[in-house]
Amino acid sequence: MTDRLAYTGARIFDGELWWDRSMLIVADGRIEGIAAADSPLSVTRVALAGGMIVPGLIDLQVNGGGGALLNLTPDEATVATICATALRFGTTGCLPTFITDTREKTQAVIEAGAAAAKHGVPGFLGLHLEGPHLSIARKGAHDPALIRPMDDADLTMLIAARPRLPHLLTTVAVENVTPAQIAKLVAAGIVVSIGHSDASYAAVKAAAEAGATVVTHLFNAQSQLGNREPGVVGAALELGQLSAGLIADGIHVHPASIGTALRAKHGPGHVFLVTDAMSPTGTSIQQFELTGRTVYRKDGALRLADGTLAGADLTLPDAIRVLTTQVGTPLEEALRMASLYPAEVLSAGAERGRLVKGARADFALLTPGLEAVATYLGGERVWSAGTAA
Repeated sequence: MTDRLAYTGARIFDGELWWDRSMLIVADGRIEGIAAADSPLSVTRVALAGGMIVPGLIDLQVNGGGGALLNLTPDEATVATICATALRFGTTGCLPTFITDTREKTQAVIEAGAAAAKHGVPGFLGLHLEGPHLSIARKGAHDPALIRPMDDADLTMLIAARPRLPHLLTTVAVENVTPAQIAKLVAAGIVVSIGHSDASYAAVKAAAEAGATVVTHLFNAQSQLGNREPGVVGAALELGQLSAGLIADGIHVHPASIGTALRAKHGPGHVFLVTDAMSPTGTSIQQFELTGRTVYRKDGALRLADGTLAGADLTLPDAIRVLTTQVGTPLEEALRMASLYPAEVLSAGAERGRLVKGARADFALLTPGLEAVATYLGGERVWSAGTAA
């Protein structure tokens, strides 16, 4: 892109402040600034028909979409389909997520991610490997037959994968991964998250001191906050170095619990939004296969036959809407929870999650009701309602 483009006609949220009667100026794929709409600047103006320009949304846990599921077909085409589906909901960057499976399939998905990075798949930020080093006691929808401790070969595979990907996040349980292993992963540039764990507060604190910085889907598949044992939930809220993903669909976590957690969370870490989306996202699919088991879509949830939740039927605009309408979260904070805070988890807060000078010009146009109208990468529209992604 060589022209200076100025997007006008919509309210602009830069990640901190709202701008009215203003224009967002983009040059060479970056934000140049925000100016009054009537400024006599030499720019090519792009008139928008109302709505809100907001920082591009970022999803660090998305298993599938558009009918594709990473565990079912761990290849580059699936990665591209997941990312393209996310773009339809204002999500300008995501980590396609691969849950507990065999070492061979894990290596296959790493190869798929490396290919996606090499070919510049739009919206691809890297991979999230959720398992297989989890706790069977808190397995959720993960296949217990595939859960196992981390060994040297697993550690070597992950460390070797990191330079081939823009970002790599892995969810582990402290029951099956040691603090020494966590320290080696972090030293290699891998973001380590604690999840699917029945661990004590002390064990999670030890993992955080070893370098873990995230807790996966707060409240779900983890030891709960108790009067004498704070568990994973208590550690996530008390330890400032930890951020925590949250599935805010009103099903995985009660809105009252979400509100309590947001008020209780110590910083500088934040609670941020994830979708945990599966293949039905963006489709009318009513059931699908997950590691050999059927998952059913009904009443806004995805469940195994025994009722166990298996991912979520959710988009990030949906999650923002739940926060603002059911929890009472200010819109500005809900937007940060879906953009800036996940960017910070990846140490990418200077590049993404804000519309400030020098940041990537990745943004979404949303209606006041939080429906996605258009998605932009590097200042160029890559999707709009009524067109193909």
